Amino acid sequence: MPVPLDNETWDAIGLTLKLATTSTAALLVLATPLAWWLSQTRSRWRSFIGALVTLPLVLPPSALGFYLLIAMGPQGLIGQLTQSRGLVLLSFSFSGLLFGSILFSLPFAVQPIQYAFEAIGTRPLEVAATLQASPIDAFWNVALPLARPGLFTAAILSFAHTVGEFGVVLMIGGNIPGQTQVVSTQLYAYVEAMQYAEAHWLAGLMVGFSFLILLALTQLHHRRSRLKD
Repeated sequence: MPVPLDNETWDAIGLTLKLATTSTAALLVLATPLAWWLSQTRSRWRSFIGALVTLPLVLPPSALGFYLLIAMGPQGLIGQLTQSRGLVLLSFSFSGLLFGSILFSLPFAVQPIQYAFEAIGTRPLEVAATLQASPIDAFWNVALPLARPGLFTAAILSFAHTVGEFGVVLMIGGNIPGQTQVVSTQLYAYVEAMQYAEAHWLAGLMVGFSFLILLALTQLHHRRSRLKD
């Protein structure tokens, strides 16, 4: 017999969608210029910055969440900064979840955009330069439109990764209903309470969502392949 999801779970779903949407928008703004710099620069710092951006891919989420929690605490660098400005601590708050999600999902946004910029090559930019376009004009009117598939892929991956994240959000925000409780931590709470019927429903929704994300990426890849042919 179907088990309806309670209000607490719907609140968690709503908060998850809010977190994923906000972090995705912020990531696109932050990742695009960073990806452009990584794709174009010959600076000796390129490898170091690239490795730093990629670090969340191999770092255990709980480890990253732990250090972020320390940094956001009363004695941490970020915590002291927010308190000196008269702001509340970011730990165990939606703002803290947002900050952690942006940091942890950064490589999922930067890498697709960087690869898209690198795939453009130098020819279109050289043509723009011969037409006396400034570097900024060439970026906005040539590089960015050509890299649109990479931006789309970055948005999908960033959104999906934020929805499915567990370790970082649990470490930074705990599992406070209506404040920091997202879908992944609500699922954990169901399993911990041995409410397996509700857990099946919520896990099923996440599986379906993940499948749709992969389907969308596959369709995007096939579409790009047909356009190249």
